[in-house]
Amino acid sequence: MVFSLKVILFLSLLLLPVLKSSRVTLNNNGYDGIVIAINPSVPEDEKLIQNIKAMVTEASAYLFYATKRRVFFRNVSILIPMTWKSKPEYLMPKQESYDQADVIVAEPSLKYGDDPYTLQYGQCGEKGKYIHFTPNFLLTNNLPIYGTRGKVFVHEWSHLRWGIFDEYNEDQPFYISRRNTIEATRCPTHITGANVVLNCKKSRCITRPCRRDSKTGLYEANCTFIPNRSQTAKDSIMFMQNLDSEDRLFRMNQAAELYLIQIIEKGSFVGMVTFDSHAQIQNNLIKITDDNTYQMITANLPQEARGGTSICNGLKAGFQAISQSNQSTLGSEIILLTDGEDDQISSCFEEVKQSGAIIHTIALGPSAEKELETLSNMTRGHRFYAHNDINGLIDAFSRISSRSGSIFQQALQLESKALNIPEKKWVNGTVPVDSTVGNDTFFVVTWTIQKPEIILQGPKGKKFTTLDFQEDKLNIRSARLRIPGIAETGTWTYSLRNNHAQSQLLTVTMTTRARSPTTLPVIATAHMNRNTAHYPSPMIVYARVSQGFLPVLGINVTAIIENEDGRQVTLELWDNGAGADTVKNDGIYSRYFTDYHRNGRYSLKVHVQARKNTARLSLRQQQNKALYIPGYVENGKIILNPPKPEAKDDVAEAQIDDFSRLTSGESFIVSGVPPNSNSSQVFPPGKIVDLEAKFQGDHIQLSWTAPGKVLDKGRADSYIIRISKYFRDLQQDFDKAALINTSGLIPKEAGSVENFGFKPGYSKIENGTTFYIAIQATGEASLTSEVSNIAQATKFIPPPKPSSPDLGTNISAISFVIFGLAVISYIF
Repeated sequence: MVFSLKVILFLSLLLLPVLKSSRVTLNNNGYDGIVIAINPSVPEDEKLIQNIKAMVTEASAYLFYATKRRVFFRNVSILIPMTWKSKPEYLMPKQESYDQADVIVAEPSLKYGDDPYTLQYGQCGEKGKYIHFTPNFLLTNNLPIYGTRGKVFVHEWSHLRWGIFDEYNEDQPFYISRRNTIEATRCPTHITGANVVLNCKKSRCITRPCRRDSKTGLYEANCTFIPNRSQTAKDSIMFMQNLDSEDRLFRMNQAAELYLIQIIEKGSFVGMVTFDSHAQIQNNLIKITDDNTYQMITANLPQEARGGTSICNGLKAGFQAISQSNQSTLGSEIILLTDGEDDQISSCFEEVKQSGAIIHTIALGPSAEKELETLSNMTRGHRFYAHNDINGLIDAFSRISSRSGSIFQQALQLESKALNIPEKKWVNGTVPVDSTVGNDTFFVVTWTIQKPEIILQGPKGKKFTTLDFQEDKLNIRSARLRIPGIAETGTWTYSLRNNHAQSQLLTVTMTTRARSPTTLPVIATAHMNRNTAHYPSPMIVYARVSQGFLPVLGINVTAIIENEDGRQVTLELWDNGAGADTVKNDGIYSRYFTDYHRNGRYSLKVHVQARKNTARLSLRQQQNKALYIPGYVENGKIILNPPKPEAKDDVAEAQIDDFSRLTSGESFIVSGVPPNSNSSQVFPPGKIVDLEAKFQGDHIQLSWTAPGKVLDKGRADSYIIRISKYFRDLQQDFDKAALINTSGLIPKEAGSVENFGFKPGYSKIENGTTFYIAIQATGEASLTSEVSNIAQATKFIPPPKPSSPDLGTNISAISFVIFGLAVISYIF
């Protein structure tokens, strides 16, 4: 967000003895008239003014975010003491004075030291008197202690302006909850941490778990709650104002580092720009040739999260970095990652179009700018959404690779998993490496608190331990191993032990590339049928799994769809020619998606697994192809084209190795979802498309793939089967055709094969009699599916077999057979 923040410097003439009365007003969502006064005893320091400006700028952006775009800081005056040297940019104050200041910068209070505080002694909801910052707080890096200064300012502003109290209590740090557990006084309660006693001598502290006091039932008096650095809870302004940004910054850096080292192809030119309210070029374009060039870029990853979001400033700096490297923006690719809002993003749309650059967008978290996807749409870039977890970010970055079409240079994901491991516990997992990949293979582990113990074992027993993993120099809590040479084909096993005294979140990522330029790797791609949906329109998930142009069959394909609340829906995708899947066994796995729980962005990830030698490669010719013309007739003469090669039945399929692939589809946006929506009362059962019918004796046997209660999910309530001797009866007026008794037919789970037999209720069925049958499935709220395809069953009575042949009339045939046998015998 680019805020119109105006900071004015005034030179204070004297301290007027007037009553304390703030002049702050709120106009059109912006606070005006804020006065920050520097005490005359504070030594002159230009950096102090600059840091105050930076703090207020960051605080304005964060306040706007925290209040859901309601308020921000617009006009702030800084009162300079007369003890400082006069400068031309200092103005004469009008009605501003030190005694009326909203914020004072003065030497520490004996009570609070350098802790920022607000003089607040009224009731809840009553405004405070002033905020006190010390010069040491404003000039020293206190990030690990307080968090960013902008967030601290918002915390104190909440005391000053709105009379809000802290959500912690140093006098009563613990309480007994309704569940009879001891809880630290905090909000929200799902902020996690450890309850310990600190025993500090000089600069060294030792911790031990807190003991329970038998008299009070609470922890002992000197027990302290220490929050985890990594939290799943959202921002907590009045308890722990620095809760969110640092952990999110770690995740962004972890994913960016993985992309730079493992995903992007060697020989690419890469630069980096960081931006908040302003943008800074960290690196102009550098050609990636070896590990040293990676490190030149990763060394400049941001170490501090500041406030504000100006996407246009970031893009303009990106264009500048490209131009300064003597490269054209036309065709250049920019990966734009942001978690902030920016209501000025549209101001640079035309410049983006003119640049010719391709912009891939990654929206991180629910607050990312809603128009972000417009940039990727107008430039034909990819669009992704990642919730606050590291895996979503890594998966999004991994999907952005070369657009050259050379799959041999593309990085492929074999594993991407988040594991919440209890204290002092091991967890194990396996990853298959198939014979089509193995080059440039990395195994990466990230953690949130403490580095775990790592063991990775190859198929032939070779082990790699924690010491073999290279830990990142930037302290972004990640360690990676590049497997030497070509990774062995087979199952790799990993074991991770959480050595910390409490549970922590670990992630595992494994990437690789094609084994050689002559070996086509198995690849997986995924997408939705469109980028937007308006409730109640269903969407379809597609995943294509292939080796070259040949489809891969007999595998497990699972889609994971996540919304902005972090709620996930898991769908097993099918290649059975039913429901959302149009063609059976074409390597395109499909499923309907209808679980809309809220409006906003949704992400898509697909996991493909081939286990227990079930995967096979289809060599059959595909449908939807140009018709092969065997020849043509000219002047009554048939002229044949060269014969078309046919795949023999015994080589129509080929078995392939077990394998694993992960891929991300582009994000999509859903709108119009009402509160408490129930898909079972909106979406009908899916249409049956593969109904088959045949006579068996005097009965007709039907078979089809079961739909679900909601399209292809769940179990339908019942079936309506109708029959007619006339095709048009079912096609034009299904409800008037004869009804078949299905009282004993209980629908199976969606995707199952249904079989049902019945005897037509017609008095006379002759040879050649044809019946037409169609089905509807029923669900909740009287919802019915579309009428199925119309199946045909024809009664065929074979002619009677001829009686035993007369030997006299068939002597030539018998003689021929004997003659043939005689010849064979003669040869042998």
